[in-house]
Amino acid sequence: MNAASTWISRNVGRLRSADGKAAAAKEEGAAAPKAAAPERSTHERLQATLRKSGEALSPRALRRVLADLQEVVAPRVSEIEGGRRAQLVAAWYAEAAPEERRDMWLLMCEQFAPDATRFKSAQQRYEAAAGTADAPQAEAHLRRALVSPRTRLLQRFAVFPEGMRFLVDLRAEMLPQLKGDKRLLPLEAELEQLFATWFDVAFLELKRLSWDSPASLIEKLIKYEAVHDIRSWADLKNRLDSDRRCYGFFHPRLPGEPLIFVEVALVNEISESITPLLDESAAPEDIKRATTAIFYSISNTQTGLRGVSFGDSLIKHVVETLTAEFPRLRTFATLSPIPGFRSWLSKNGAAQMERLDDKQRAELGRAVGFEPPQLTHVLAAADNALELPPKSPVRQLLLQCAARYLGRELNDGKPVDPVARFHLGNGARVERLNWAGDPSAKGLKQSFGLMVNYVYDLKRIDRHRGMLAEGRVPVSSDIDGLCRD
Repeated sequence: MNAASTWISRNVGRLRSADGKAAAAKEEGAAAPKAAAPERSTHERLQATLRKSGEALSPRALRRVLADLQEVVAPRVSEIEGGRRAQLVAAWYAEAAPEERRDMWLLMCEQFAPDATRFKSAQQRYEAAAGTADAPQAEAHLRRALVSPRTRLLQRFAVFPEGMRFLVDLRAEMLPQLKGDKRLLPLEAELEQLFATWFDVAFLELKRLSWDSPASLIEKLIKYEAVHDIRSWADLKNRLDSDRRCYGFFHPRLPGEPLIFVEVALVNEISESITPLLDESAAPEDIKRATTAIFYSISNTQTGLRGVSFGDSLIKHVVETLTAEFPRLRTFATLSPIPGFRSWLSKNGAAQMERLDDKQRAELGRAVGFEPPQLTHVLAAADNALELPPKSPVRQLLLQCAARYLGRELNDGKPVDPVARFHLGNGARVERLNWAGDPSAKGLKQSFGLMVNYVYDLKRIDRHRGMLAEGRVPVSSDIDGLCRD
């Protein structure tokens, strides 16, 4: 019994000691997690026999998928036959798990890349020929060397009837994965480049969407509306009423699928609030007397086409179409959200408050009930923006900050607000801020209810673009005055 007791005491002591050391190590961070082994490339996996932990397709299955992809672009295969084979690969992809799809993306990235040796040789030849009579031929040779087998592969996928839909959806699925796996960047970049060509405005058709459009198309408006949610069929019917217009861009390979659409209200003056425009009970405007077209919602519908710009061409085409139908129209403006304002103010509001003089700071302090006022106090008061009177110092500060946010803040020469970046890049100017323009929960969350009008002055669009290229945001005198306050 004594020997047994001694053995138990000794080993329990060891266990307690080990537990204590483990706990101490955990507290001190001494036991750092073991770094994960780098993922194998598809080159390594294709040569292997066994699948490693975390890999979706076995080496054998990976070789089979690669063979199927290679058959799509085999030199002896016609365009039509290549498209048929691509369709079979797409059918496999539709049934594959997300991890297996990722393996196919990696194959397309790593196994269909440009020939590095050929590219280097062509580049050296081009550099040597610069400024000589051989330069044009050297440039043509370099361009051909830049065309990867991947380009041909993607072109074959675009051949079969649903191929374009397949590629657009593939890119949409892949985009969120880019930050976690840089190996996917070549495929994503090549798809974007091809889409920029395939979806050029020369191949798009502008169509009006009305209450008489097919139900399947009207349902797409409800699905894709990204600015002001469509609440009901009555809401939708109001947006397609006689004093409204809705237009979309369509591509022949994606029938019945608007790529982008814009909703327009025909009114007599620039709108300052979204509420009347979305009022289902409001009587339609007399369109014969309308002088102003308000673009109050523009929605992109295809995530897979991110980076492919349609907005500039869409607005131009819509303006031309509206002018032909309504010669009295003189003003083309937007009523737009300011989606990044609250976030920007929470980070930069303190610096903006430093611009206040002593009198303004004292007035602001009395308004929020704290002297000296801090940004947290202002943001708390701004949460009740709809209740602030016109002369409220908090209200005035918010308007000044919003004006500076839209009219002064640039990042790499571009406006920081995404909607401002879109419209100003298309040649508009910041015209007017509208207090309580969007009193909805979404509007209050984004910008304390503020909305902005951008005006498209057709005679000054190129001038405005030039100003932006020089780092100056085109603004009205009212906005400029708020920026200087």
